Amino acid sequence: MNLVVEFCQRVERRESVLGIVGLGYVGLPLALEFIESGFKVVGFDVDVAKVTALSEGRSYIHRIEAAEIVQARARGFRATAEIAELRECDAILICVPTPLKGNHEPDMSYVQATLDALAPHLRADQLVVLESTTWPGTTAEVVVPTIERLGSVKVLREGVEDRGVMVAFSPEREDPGNTTTPRREIPKVMGGFDTRATDAAAALYNAVFTRVVKMSSPAAAEMTKLLENIYRSVNIALVNELKQLCLTMGLDVWEIIDAAATKPFGFQAFYPGPGIGGHCIPVDPFYLTWRAEQFGKKTRFIELAGEVNEAMPAFVVETTREALAKRGVDLKTAKVLVLGVAYKRDLDDLRESPALTVIQLLEQAGAEVAYNDPFFAEVGHGRKYDLERLSTPLARVGEFDAVVLTTDHSAYDYPALVEASRLFVDTRGATRRLNSEKIVRC
Repeated sequence: MNLVVEFCQRVERRESVLGIVGLGYVGLPLALEFIESGFKVVGFDVDVAKVTALSEGRSYIHRIEAAEIVQARARGFRATAEIAELRECDAILICVPTPLKGNHEPDMSYVQATLDALAPHLRADQLVVLESTTWPGTTAEVVVPTIERLGSVKVLREGVEDRGVMVAFSPEREDPGNTTTPRREIPKVMGGFDTRATDAAAALYNAVFTRVVKMSSPAAAEMTKLLENIYRSVNIALVNELKQLCLTMGLDVWEIIDAAATKPFGFQAFYPGPGIGGHCIPVDPFYLTWRAEQFGKKTRFIELAGEVNEAMPAFVVETTREALAKRGVDLKTAKVLVLGVAYKRDLDDLRESPALTVIQLLEQAGAEVAYNDPFFAEVGHGRKYDLERLSTPLARVGEFDAVVLTTDHSAYDYPALVEASRLFVDTRGATRRLNSEKIVRC
């Protein structure tokens, strides 16, 4: 029987076993979607604590209830730290981090380590899909060669092998905090290394997602993901720059954006803040900048947007310094409370959060800094931060010389917080309808 036909029939009958590598903010929700659609799923993660939590029916992601994990386990989901167990899976989806190095170059260590460990256990007729955001060419230049170098089977190429591993790329399209659009309603872009991989991956994703968009190649799918995130990065940089100009001119940038958004065509609203966070927007544009340099091209527009966004935490700190000075307080001796350390409202996600940079810069300026966040009772050590402190109760707001709002969680009572504070620095427009001499907007 034809390889793809056999694969598609197993998918249709829900006989396929799915393996997901990386059980974080992308991998775990994806696993639950496939389980909900009738598939058995094996989840792999090198973090034994995550595997243990899932095996005990516990969740470590705020928006996923423990009951969902318990239900998934009852339907056949299991987590493991033994990657060899993925040999029994029909399809394996790789959802591991792709961060940046300190010099803005891609850090492919997580992807490479995954491939190195996985390749020896692959067998013919499996489908391997990389979902991690990366530079155009990764699938062809990293994934395929690693599988063939370390594995015992070939990767299917157009018109060459009859049996082998099918390889494709399909970027994750997570929108954390979005409670209105079901994940399965977000179209799934994907491109196979050959047409058989494309057809197999399309059949798999069609079983869960309402629409699958087939691309001509993995590189085209890889570039699509970067375009999506660069579009956001550039537009956020634009409104961040306009915010600074509007402040100088005495204008309310949020009022202006809201008014522009009433235009029914040609405009999409983006909003300013203390910087950009999350795994995608601060990272992905630099993947393309790095790749473009290998082709002798400069991405000046993308790089400028990155510079504007990365400068925003320093703008917040300088605004706080100036506001304190007007009140006779030196930032070097000030006590500052940062409200919200998550990168986005109502999320338990610290990845690339601009609040962490604000804290770092405030401390470098000599301030004594504390934080409050309803989603983080404590913050320890991470890839780009080392806080090691507990969340400060809001009852202590009045003890601080300045309160800096960096994440506008809906749980915050802004009128009460402004009333209790000595100085309230608002980077999110949360207090735009409040009138108080204590408020400084930036």
